[in-house]
Amino acid sequence: MKLLEYQAKEVLASLGIPIPPGMVARTPDEAVAAFSKLGPVAVKAQVPVGGRGKAGGIKLAKTADEARNAVAQIIGMDIKGFKVPLVYCEAALDIEREIYVGFTVDRDARANVLLVSAKGGMDIEQVAEELPDAIARLYPNPWRGPLDFQLAQLVYDAGLGDLARPLTALIKKLYRAIPDYDALTAEINPLVVTKNGDVIAGDAKLEIDDNSAWRHRELEQRYGSVLEGDPYEVEAKKRSLTYVSLGGDIGIIGNGAGLCMSTLDLVQRAGGQAANFCDIGGGAKAEVVENALAVILMNPEVKGVLINVFGGITRGDEVAKGIVTARDNLKMKLPLVVRMSGTREEEGRQILRQNGIEPGASAWEAAQKIVELTRAGVKA
Repeated sequence: MKLLEYQAKEVLASLGIPIPPGMVARTPDEAVAAFSKLGPVAVKAQVPVGGRGKAGGIKLAKTADEARNAVAQIIGMDIKGFKVPLVYCEAALDIEREIYVGFTVDRDARANVLLVSAKGGMDIEQVAEELPDAIARLYPNPWRGPLDFQLAQLVYDAGLGDLARPLTALIKKLYRAIPDYDALTAEINPLVVTKNGDVIAGDAKLEIDDNSAWRHRELEQRYGSVLEGDPYEVEAKKRSLTYVSLGGDIGIIGNGAGLCMSTLDLVQRAGGQAANFCDIGGGAKAEVVENALAVILMNPEVKGVLINVFGGITRGDEVAKGIVTARDNLKMKLPLVVRMSGTREEEGRQILRQNGIEPGASAWEAAQKIVELTRAGVKA
């Protein structure tokens, strides 16, 4: 669950971290009202992805008319597949320095890692690639959290010794997002040092573990539908499907995470790009398969679909019925390739053939076939 910037900042404020005053605006008139109260503002698109500035989703407004025009331009803008529903009008800061501070999960180390860098305002992945020595790291004890002397050393290692006292205090507060909110990522970039010497969160990113969302119902109650995120993942969750958007143009359905991931690899090897990961699980009935296809076909970027099913408790005839029903109900016009083996595979293949769908002989041949059809722009 990725919070929008203004939501993440409200959480940070509850932890005692200073944030600039700001107001949410959904219309130009609301932006003018925010300007009247706050003065010059940064008008920021609220979407759960980075790169807003480069996409034109952040504008500085020094007058009421500029605030009005900025909102009119940003609302409805598409940023990496997300339509901007609202903006955050935030009091402009008098910036002296920009710093990066963030916690995330280091999956290789199987631990939380704290990152601090004097190169704030940049994409931290870019800094890690181009200037790896510019990032200081600390793996805090998960039971005690980061200790003062560790944080002081970390800040000095990052070349920020003159800010040791305020940074140490702020980082300890930021760390509370992990135990208190089950955060996978808690990031402030940039952490702004103003010309008056104040340290303020200029931007904020907070991602909460979906598996612990039931412990944070207050966030859903507070923010409602604004908290949705990727529209296809949201719809899949409503249908009890395991789904991850990947950005390609070939829809993928499989039963079991391992089979799904190997199918992604086969499509990549064949020269294609997967649009998604969709696991229908074991014992999937026809209705589940139909739901999976319905979600995948919501994405206008999808040019073809590959279904790879190995039947254990999942029956091939049930999967085949779901495929045929979904194709007919959804009026599917895209190329569809199916690889099926295991329990009742012959019955499933027969159902497919009777309805004009030729099942693939192997997973590799099926992957090659869907890439070929997608590239050729073939319609079913």
